[in-house]
Amino acid sequence: MDRSRLEALSDGVFAVALTLLALNIAVRGPADKGHDLWHQLGALWPTFLAYLVSFFVIGIIWVNHHGLVRNIVAVDRTLLFLNLVLLLFVVLIPFATTTVAEYGLRDSWDGRVSVALYAAVFLGMSVGFGLVFEWTLHGKRTHSPLPPERRWAARIRFVGGALVYLVTIGVALLSAVAGFVLIAAVAVYYVVERSSSPSSPVSPSEKVTPAN
Repeated sequence: MDRSRLEALSDGVFAVALTLLALNIAVRGPADKGHDLWHQLGALWPTFLAYLVSFFVIGIIWVNHHGLVRNIVAVDRTLLFLNLVLLLFVVLIPFATTTVAEYGLRDSWDGRVSVALYAAVFLGMSVGFGLVFEWTLHGKRTHSPLPPERRWAARIRFVGGALVYLVTIGVALLSAVAGFVLIAAVAVYYVVERSSSPSSPVSPSEKVTPAN
């Protein structure tokens, strides 16, 4: 099966998810007599912060996904469904982002749950990408297969990334701010981390460009 349809669907989902992030940012406008625009924009700081983190996370996934898929020789039914699992969580990111923004990182039970939900969506995304990566390791499925001696190290890095989000869920239930800071720190790390070679894919919880 040609991989072009998988790439087209995936790119469309990434594009829609990125667009929805911005559409969820809004001010009340001049009808809000109690506050001027500057005050309204200032009150939106949790929304802008969540938007930035989510935008870069989705961007990292897109870059890594592109590098991983371009190395695939042919697509089969199993890969299509594994990719759908990844996209399932990608399209949930705008919802989770809006939820965090609505509760404004407040130290209430609902505020903590909103950040835990945010981390859970990223955990699902990381697991979904990990499944796609695992599929590429078996058989003659890629143009540049990852050497056998490097596979377990790559798997450990995938699990390590997912564990960060898993731990963050627990941290978030204790402190919304601490949980969000952890998520933001992971996103920043992926952005600044050096790219790996195109022949050794890494997970979205590990590198900014593949080789995730």
